[in-house]
Amino acid sequence: MKKYVVLRSSAPAEARVQPGLAGTRLFETLRHAAAQPQITVERLSDRELAQARAEPEVRLVAPTMPTRLIEPFKSAAPAAAADSWGIAAVGADKSRFTGAGVTVCVLDTGIDADHPAFAGVDLVTNDFSGDGIDDVVGHGTHCAGTIFGRDVGRRIGIARGVEKALIGKVLGNDGSGSSEMLFNGMTWALQQNANIISMSLGFDFPGMVEELTKGGMPVALATSQALEAYRGNLRMFDAIMAMLDAQGGLGIEPLVVAAAGNESRRDDNKDFRIAVSLPAAANDVVSVAAIGKRNDKLFVANFSNYMARISAPGVDITSAFPGGGFETWSGTSMACPHVAGVAALWWEALQKGGGQADARTVAARLSATARRDVFPADIDGTDIGDGFLTAPE
Repeated sequence: MKKYVVLRSSAPAEARVQPGLAGTRLFETLRHAAAQPQITVERLSDRELAQARAEPEVRLVAPTMPTRLIEPFKSAAPAAAADSWGIAAVGADKSRFTGAGVTVCVLDTGIDADHPAFAGVDLVTNDFSGDGIDDVVGHGTHCAGTIFGRDVGRRIGIARGVEKALIGKVLGNDGSGSSEMLFNGMTWALQQNANIISMSLGFDFPGMVEELTKGGMPVALATSQALEAYRGNLRMFDAIMAMLDAQGGLGIEPLVVAAAGNESRRDDNKDFRIAVSLPAAANDVVSVAAIGKRNDKLFVANFSNYMARISAPGVDITSAFPGGGFETWSGTSMACPHVAGVAALWWEALQKGGGQADARTVAARLSATARRDVFPADIDGTDIGDGFLTAPE
């Protein structure tokens, strides 16, 4: 039997085991609120798979698929002692808002909860990887530091007033995970009433092909099966986002922000560009491209995938690193938390201004205030999306 992620429009109220005709169907119920998407991870035979797809409440079934962190590029230079340049670049240094009252969720490699940059933050953690919540990779700690890290001799955090953060470890100590872990993390974030979900990770298509071929499957067939799983998981994300959008009026819809991916190679050839990858490619996910700064001028990062919704600082970004220190990294993984942090500022600004503070409105503000005039006039618009990220004043 194989593992599948099953999306339902309704679900059982508690976990149960149900006998199947060809074996046992394992239901891991991840939702309790009927207004929210209901996701289970089930082991199904081919016959049970057909039966599940025929159930009237089943919206979609997709094979589980490996995931991985979007590998950053580490700077050879020591971490800068000054504030991270992205803070001022997006205008967060002049903003009246701090993200107070906004709950942010980071789905990544865990966190160094003892890092002084997170002092005073209520960190609610959940490990979906089985490796423990501690971050041995550093990726999750770095991303969290950019979103809400406190000052420790320098400023690294955009939304330093965030009081509560959800940390879901959906990638193990080797940087890999599965769609099962990711969907578990997303549903947990929904149950915890997250306003913003930040994920700097991708679906590992090459890894799935390699895994299948190691099991003896021909490369062509393994590639086809991996493509089927990729398409299925893209449809799963689209369906989940559509269900969340439909529930936006109930105030339970979080803003989902994802890194566009680092597969492009513009420096080798201007045509060596890859479009945003999953989960950033899903509908209504705010996908983020990476921007660098050289001689006070902004440029599109060589590695940054195109067709993202918005662009943000993602080159030579200094942030927290396990053990109490700091590292300077580059990647769309570093750009994504800038957007999550600024989204928290906009969320607070809308709340305090008496406006509608929800995922749709915040996403619209991010797009409407993004700047294109900070780039050269001949820049390819598909590389920067709506423009460069801008914080509320």
